[in-house]
Amino acid sequence: MKRAALAVVSALALTSALTACSGGEDTPTDAPSAPKAKQITPAQRLAKAIVTKDDLPGYNVSEPEAEYAFAKSPDEVTVDKPGCAPLALAMNQLPLGEPQADLTRSAGAGYGKESTYITLAVYEPAAEAESVLAGLAKAVPECADGFTAKAGENTSAYDSVTAEKGTATGAVAFRSTMTFRGVTHTLHTEAVRHGDVLAVYFSVNGFAIADSRRPSDAKMSANVVKAQNSELARDSESPER
Repeated sequence: MKRAALAVVSALALTSALTACSGGEDTPTDAPSAPKAKQITPAQRLAKAIVTKDDLPGYNVSEPEAEYAFAKSPDEVTVDKPGCAPLALAMNQLPLGEPQADLTRSAGAGYGKESTYITLAVYEPAAEAESVLAGLAKAVPECADGFTAKAGENTSAYDSVTAEKGTATGAVAFRSTMTFRGVTHTLHTEAVRHGDVLAVYFSVNGFAIADSRRPSDAKMSANVVKAQNSELARDSESPER
């Protein structure tokens, strides 16, 4: 199956002013201003918050190869049922809505095993992150009978979509099925919001699908979700935001 941050640093500002008093002495009227917190761009923020191999012992964390991407951008994707577009984007490592920045990584536990794709997107205002998550939740029951997504020469037909309990509190989670060369494969997706950041996790066994001789059920990796959510919790407390 084909698949599918620009530093801005605030300078420390110190200002002082001198005025003459009636006695002829110069006295400062303003004390130095308080140091401003360093600011980073949305893209830099995501690059800092995304998990690495150090956060996930036993996993290979890497940037997905562009040549295997289902589409380069959401604009390239068309869906036979428009209401299912959020699901198609989530399952193909494409950002939902119009984020300020997005970033994707793949975490795999070894050859022949499932991989969990992590897509982070940051929004302004934070309410937009909440809105796109609500849109994703709404699409799940509406697309229970499946849908087909296309991008250029790539086509992915999903037979069914079913809501399920996620590994994280407050997650929007669902499983979907697809048939490739007569073999059924089950995929799992989970989305969690951390303030203005939305994390989308997608688990798939690409080896089994390419093998086309055995079915697969790529369970969501609780280790990956926990590690990434922990990083996002730290990001939300960072003074650089």
